[in-house]
Amino acid sequence: MISSNDFRPGVSIVLDGSVWKVVEFLHVKPGKGSAFVRTKLKNAQNGSVVERTFRAGETVPQATLEKSTMQHTYKDGEEYVFMDMETYEEGRLSAAQIGDRVKYLKEGMQADVIRWGDKVLDVELPNAVVLEVVQTDPGVKGDTATGGTKPATVETGANVMVPLFISQGERIRIDTRTDSYLGRE
Repeated sequence: MISSNDFRPGVSIVLDGSVWKVVEFLHVKPGKGSAFVRTKLKNAQNGSVVERTFRAGETVPQATLEKSTMQHTYKDGEEYVFMDMETYEEGRLSAAQIGDRVKYLKEGMQADVIRWGDKVLDVELPNAVVLEVVQTDPGVKGDTATGGTKPATVETGANVMVPLFISQGERIRIDTRTDSYLGRE
């Protein structure tokens, strides 16, 4: 159990049989009446967002989430299949659950999968991934590392701004949090 006074962004709770993640919270103490906590909660299964108010000190069950390293094995229709390489258990996530991070997901990639009981809720990609550039304008002699940038498309379909000297076929390291170029591989 967790008290509403201990809510912070990222805390997971169980309400109405599903897992909700605290996105925002505001502890309000009006001049008249008792204090309360106004929260914005995001459903971990379907992504819906609701606003809910709790009395100060009210307790709710805290969700016990497990994180394990799994490998993305293949895409089945609109679902992405992850396999635990020790137990060979499968977990599936839809593209909507993964969100815009799906543009860096490649078959065979290791990722941290978050589970609640037997349900797969989310996937955390590595902070940096190495991908091959499949399309970009050719580099011209004289382009420097301190010059400008140009768009490049990597093997998963993501578009990233890279320095002018990067050419097609090179492998580059990309920061998945900021969508930025980190260097050659």
